[in-house]
Amino acid sequence: MKINKDMTIGEIIRYDMDIVPILMGAGMHCVGCPSAQGETLEQACMVHGIDVDMLLEEINTLEESK
Repeated sequence: MKINKDMTIGEIIRYDMDIVPILMGAGMHCVGCPSAQGETLEQACMVHGIDVDMLLEEINTLEESK
């Protein structure tokens, strides 16, 4: 499955917990926050000033390597 910017943080984490370190490394320390569970990756990136496309590339590279 390819992760996309419209998926919620909760969906992404439930899909693969190995993505958590990537999110944390990008500065998204809110992965455990209840409100982040319903926030899309794109929304979270906007809040944190992160380039969603660059983050997606890193996440999907991890997923493709499995």
